[in-house]
Amino acid sequence: MRSTDGGGAGPRAANGRHETDEERADRKWGELIQEVRVTQTGVQILFGFLLTVVFTPAYQGLARTDKAIYVVTVVLGAAATGALIGPVSFHRMVVGRRIKPQAVRWASRLTFAGLILLLATMTSALLLVLRVATHDPYVPWIVAAVVAWYTYCWFVLPLWARHRHTTARR
Repeated sequence: MRSTDGGGAGPRAANGRHETDEERADRKWGELIQEVRVTQTGVQILFGFLLTVVFTPAYQGLARTDKAIYVVTVVLGAAATGALIGPVSFHRMVVGRRIKPQAVRWASRLTFAGLILLLATMTSALLLVLRVATHDPYVPWIVAAVVAWYTYCWFVLPLWARHRHTTARR
């Protein structure tokens, strides 16, 4: 919903910014790429370490279940890496085609999928490491608590803030 402010400064979005659709897409793209830079680095380092585990002598001594968890973790890490690098490739393929608002939406979806996959990768990796390190029957509870923490930090708190601070202005 756009209107002019009467002062000739150009279109004003519902959020009070003076920007065209193209300017808004540029701003959102820049914000998204900054977010992706943070997550890409972490997922790439995690994935790189995961790839090396199979080549260590300790890998052969893992129980069958732990090897299965490892394989799932590597596949999840690969999928997370793909989703979080996807926005860069997406941008390269569509740059100059005048579809930046649509590209921003798709890149945002890829990033969100990457975050979900990163959550699953970290959960699986934590489960594997704690199972091998402790053999403690409380490991699933510890992992569940960490997953709850990630879920709170990554999804619940931002959704709460979005709801609280956007519904008050309506």
